[in-house]
Amino acid sequence: MASQESHLTATLVTSILGAVIGSLQIGYHTGNINAPAKIIEEFFNNTWRARHNQSISDHSLTFLWSLSVSIKDFGALLGSLGVKYLADSYGRRNSILIVNGLSVVGACLMFASKASESFEVLILGRLVFGLFCGLVMSLNPLYIQEVSPTNLRGAFATLNQVSFAAGILVGVVAGLEIVLGTEHDWAMMLSLSLIPALTQYVILPFCPESPRYLLINRQEEIKAKSALLRLRGRAENVFAELEEMKEEAAHTQSRVTIQDFFKKRSYRQPIIIVLIVSLGSQLSGFNAIINYSTKMFQAKFDQAKYLTLGVGAVNLTFTLVAFFLMERAGRRRLLLTGFISIAVCNLIMTVVDSVLKICGAYVYLLFMIVALLAFTFTWIRLPETKGRTFDDIAEEFRGAEGIPLHNKTVFNTFT
Repeated sequence: MASQESHLTATLVTSILGAVIGSLQIGYHTGNINAPAKIIEEFFNNTWRARHNQSISDHSLTFLWSLSVSIKDFGALLGSLGVKYLADSYGRRNSILIVNGLSVVGACLMFASKASESFEVLILGRLVFGLFCGLVMSLNPLYIQEVSPTNLRGAFATLNQVSFAAGILVGVVAGLEIVLGTEHDWAMMLSLSLIPALTQYVILPFCPESPRYLLINRQEEIKAKSALLRLRGRAENVFAELEEMKEEAAHTQSRVTIQDFFKKRSYRQPIIIVLIVSLGSQLSGFNAIINYSTKMFQAKFDQAKYLTLGVGAVNLTFTLVAFFLMERAGRRRLLLTGFISIAVCNLIMTVVDSVLKICGAYVYLLFMIVALLAFTFTWIRLPETKGRTFDDIAEEFRGAEGIPLHNKTVFNTFT
């Protein structure tokens, strides 16, 4: 179809880049807390000593540090609950702009923690930023996929992850002692995410809203057509894509209850797939290494911070590899490669490492098992989506429930 032959336009590129700045912020605050761990822990200790005239116990210090690191992820869990309401009520682009305010507030609180001599303010700042993470981690891919043409959707979706990986690397670099990870500058280092946050406020207002949202959610065909014309640049592409959206809208139920998700296989299958793939990614051990690699390496290496920098560099490198291979190799093959690779890495970590207090080096075996389970499920149940429209993919799941398919070229995944 004509829409599948769409090319890059200035508006499309600007819209994608404007959105992925949010992922850059998330990556930055994932990587920057790692290297300066000892300095921030000393800030906790000094604050405690000023209040209680005694040093904080090792147990309490470990708890406060773990809370500071993990509270962002807890905030992300809470924030994710509000995605549907925001996206459907205010649109994809506008919702990104709204939640970006949480990033600004979170960064300001983290910056103010040192001046206020309050580790509670730092923890609160990480929590507020976590709310931003949970919202934008869903809003960004949603906006990117809905403004992207089919032939570029996979690459642009990966660009979101490239931005996240780049943010991790920048955060690790900024947290080094030779850069800003010092007793004097660590608070300023935590606030540097204000720069991309404010940049997003400059760029996104000039980008179009998602045409799919305008047509399917708001029934505003004229605005959807105008947005598509800005994104695609060619009237023939706009007409074909609008027809695809209308066909999809005809198959979309306006009101879907929670009960429907559990009763209908066409809903249940994609939900299970999303859950397994997401859990496989999040529980694969990657987050543990990114958040605690400096502490892990310190047991055996003097320059642990630079090994952490190497982790960030390798992460960015292979994210770029995925970006360039996405439309050639396909999503499914790359996902399978990722799961089996991280399973092998966890096995290697088990063999060479013994520094952890609770499960010892065997904790990596738990991560390895999760990665292998996710690999197996992906191999058996996940269809390839490369080059498919949203309606083609939806028809695959409708076919799982015995609903006749309009498109005869199907994955046959569920039959």
